[in-house]
Formats: sequence, C-alpha cells, structure tokens
Amino acid sequence: MSDRLKALADAGVSIWLDDLSRERIETGNLADLVTTRSVVGVTTNPTIFASAIADGERYDEQVRKLVADGRSVDEVIFELTTEDVRNACDVLAPVAERTAADGRVSIEVEPDLANDTEGTIASARQLWQAVDRPNALIKIPATLEGLPAITTAIAEGISVNVTLIFSEARYRAVMDAYLTGLEQAREAGHDLSTIRSVASFFVSRVDSEVDKRLEAVGGDVALALRGKAAVANALVAYDAFAEVVASDRWRALEEAGASMQRPLWASTGVKNPDYDDTMYVTGLVVPDTVNTMPEKTLEAFADHGEVLGDVVTGKGGEGRAILERLGELGVDFDDVLLVLEQEGVDKFKKSWTELVETVRGQMEKAGA
Repeated sequence: MSDRLKALADAGVSIWLDDLSRERIETGNLADLVTTRSVVGVTTNPTIFASAIADGERYDEQVRKLVADGRSVDEVIFELTTEDVRNACDVLAPVAERTAADGRVSIEVEPDLANDTEGTIASARQLWQAVDRPNALIKIPATLEGLPAITTAIAEGISVNVTLIFSEARYRAVMDAYLTGLEQAREAGHDLSTIRSVASFFVSRVDSEVDKRLEAVGGDVALALRGKAAVANALVAYDAFAEVVASDRWRALEEAGASMQRPLWASTGVKNPDYDDTMYVTGLVVPDTVNTMPEKTLEAFADHGEVLGDVVTGKGGEGRAILERLGELGVDFDDVLLVLEQEGVDKFKKSWTELVETVRGQMEKAGA
C-alpha cells in the first residue's frame, strides 16, 4: 500500500484510474491497484480503448467472432468496450458495496452525438442496458445539447459522469441539470439512493491555453502567472459546488435519499515538464471529490506526492482574484473557456475516429 496515496484517500479524495484495458482486468493488475494504490474507480475514453485494442492480443478472439457474425465496426466497438467496462465493474463491485459512491467505471456515449440531445439520450440508454451493472457511469458531455440529456438520464435512474466541463457557468448548469433530473426521478418514484453522478471539471488544459496567451503578453508579471489559472478555475468551481450543497433545494433531495454529485478533477496529468508532476493532485485536495489520474501521475504521487490538508475549501475568492488578474493583463478568460470547450468536443470526436480506425484495422486482420 502506498502511504502517500492512502493519505490522499484518507483526506477524502477518491482516487480513480484514467485507463482501462482487458490486460489490466485479466492479469489482475486492476485488482492489484485497488489493493496497493487505493484506486477506487476507473474512467475511460475512446483513445484509451484504441490504445488497449491496438496493443492487446486479448481482443483478437472476440474480434474474429464478431467479424464472422458480420458485425459492423460500430457494433464491434460497442461489444468490445462494454465487455471491458462490465468486467471492470465486477472487479470494483466490492468497492462499490463498501463505499457506495466509489467502485465506479465510466464509459462514454458516442462523441459524434455531443451536439445531439436525443442521440445522446439513446446512446446513454443503450450503454446502460448493455453494461448492466449498477456501478457503471455513462459519460455525457456538458455541451448545451448535453445538459437536457443529463437530466433525462438521471430522471430515468441512469448514473452519469458529466464530462468536458471547463467553466464555472457551465458547471452550475450541470449541477442544475443533475438536481432537475433527481427531482424528476423522485416524481417518477425512483429510488434516489441508486442514482450516482460525478461532474468532471477539466484542469490541465486550462493552463496549457492560458500559459500560451501569457507568454504572448510577455513581461515578468504575466509570466509569473503561468501555471496558476487551472487550479484557480477549479477553486472557483468548488465554491459553486459548496454553494449548491448548502442550498435548500439540495437538502430536500438529500433527505429523499439522493447522493451529491461530486466534483471530479479530470485532465490531471501535467503537460508542462517544467511543472511539478503532481501539482493538479496536491493543489486540489478537498473531501468529497474525485481525482482521476493517468497511471504516470498516480505513480508520481505514490513516489513523492504531498497531502497538505484541505487546500480548496473557502479559496474560491483567491481563485477568482487570479482569474481577474489575467483579465487585467489582457487574457480574455471567457474566450479561453470557449476555445477549450470547442477543442474538447473536437478531441472527443477525433478520439472516436481513432478508435474506429484501430478497430477497423483489427477487423481486417481478423478477416484476412
């Protein structure tokens, strides 16, 4: 057991792994990470699956059978990915039984549906039914078209990981969509205690975009703010979360058995080699949150990460002050967020194309 990761978990941060492969499941590696690395959840995306399928012979037999059955590339992707998520859910089922909030495994709706509300709802229903595990989470993007899909999914009792959140304003809209979904679920007679959700607030990409703009501004004052915006933005977001969970609206739902939609810090791998490689973990420690990490970040924290206590609660004002300073220097933070959301959706779709091409290649080999 890593003492540093245990200390992080003991501080109220749920550690999720941002990676999955059939090899991890079948070799016992995922179960080992639960035991030795305090991992209590898993997030996936099409790029993760593409890498796993391209590198893993463990998919070959299933691909051959599906090709022989005349399945399309989309159908093959659906079968491969839902099987992995279902099996990962089974590995993490004891965690889910022990903690209820954790032991979760996420799978995304098709990215091409990011701007299609009805298509997203249909995809979420199909994935939820196919995985057929109570500890699954269906990832739905926080686009304007995704918000009503989040409400509908929650209202139907589907647990959701809301992804691609960059701004406080969109995060507030996500929380409202969740609460509205819970209210509708309550009206429909659903057991609210069975519905779970996290809101994935993206971190490192904010610094990547802001730092580029600060370097264009130049000068000591601007350059001193590099690497500050992402955590500042997250502090503001957490302030919004604290406000919502203190509201009468939330308390009424909690009394009816609902669980809070925890903030999940996503994109926590550090992209700038000049920065501390655990900065988006150490700088965001606060109870009732999730940090999903690529294995490189997980191992870095296990080796030298620090837990300095709750460094987030009550710091929203400090975060907002940093964002205001960016504006004073000529960095339009609203534009930064618009760019990031559009890039996020584009990357979301590109990763799906990558997965389609990878699986199509494996199908061609299987049919040769």
